Amino acid sequence: MTVAWRFAPVGEADFEPLLAIRIEVMREHLEHVFRYEPERARRIFREAFDRPGLRLIMVDGVRAGCVGFRVGDREIRIDSFYLAGCLHNRGLGGTILDVLLGEADALGLPVTLDVLTGSPAGRFYERRGFVKVREDQIEGRYERPAPDRAHQGPVSPASA
Repeated sequence: MTVAWRFAPVGEADFEPLLAIRIEVMREHLEHVFRYEPERARRIFREAFDRPGLRLIMVDGVRAGCVGFRVGDREIRIDSFYLAGCLHNRGLGGTILDVLLGEADALGLPVTLDVLTGSPAGRFYERRGFVKVREDQIEGRYERPAPDRAHQGPVSPASA
């Protein structure tokens, strides 16, 4: 099933609806690691919301989630990747992640992200080349290396 989706700029009016999506999809996992507190959830998402690089995900013209794609000098951090629960297990998350990884590859940077310990999201990221590099009782850090330029063939002047 193909879903029409796109990225859009995020605005202040998106904060509460996106916070509700975050809580919808994360609450059970946060409760499992004894980390769900409504005010803490709001504060953490506010911090992520206010940093540059957060993208709104629109599906069929409707706000459906968000993802942080934070480009740094040495790596790209993905965070705050939330899709409304009704869109889970339909391939959309993988499609969106593949687009983001394509952007990362074009920049030649590795990608890092954190996943709550025990979350099925870990397997989702591992299927796309991420490797768990450390884990504690709360979360695991995953990394995906930058593409190996030596094995990609010659670089054309247009892409250099």
